[in-house]
Amino acid sequence: MRVPKEIEIKAIEQVVATLEHAQQNELPEEFVGLFRADAIWTTGGGRLLAGREVIAEFTRRVLPGAMKESTATYEVVHVLFIRPDVAAVKVRQRPVTLDGRPIEGGQEGTPTYVMAKEDGRWLIVAAQNTLVAAG
Repeated sequence: MRVPKEIEIKAIEQVVATLEHAQQNELPEEFVGLFRADAIWTTGGGRLLAGREVIAEFTRRVLPGAMKESTATYEVVHVLFIRPDVAAVKVRQRPVTLDGRPIEGGQEGTPTYVMAKEDGRWLIVAAQNTLVAAG
């Protein structure tokens, strides 16, 4: 029996909410646990990370201390189901102060996540984090 699309979207939104929580609270293991073992991730700086272990190594190095001055919120803005168990997910990433206020003139990000549902759980298979150009 196929799960209704609305329920799948809620589950995908929960993955993004967990990602936001992991980032805001500098929890590398929670963050890395959202990726499939063979995932790829292109950072906002354009660096390709291939495999969960490489993603973990990078995350453990850069995440602790990264949120000492500001953080970001993540909002799912579009979900495209490629198949019932594969989705392209577009996210709006907004910089905010540590108490949640938008940062005036802060540069937004627009990550794209490809997610696959495996054993009833949505995981990130590929991620591309891109900054939004001004103008």
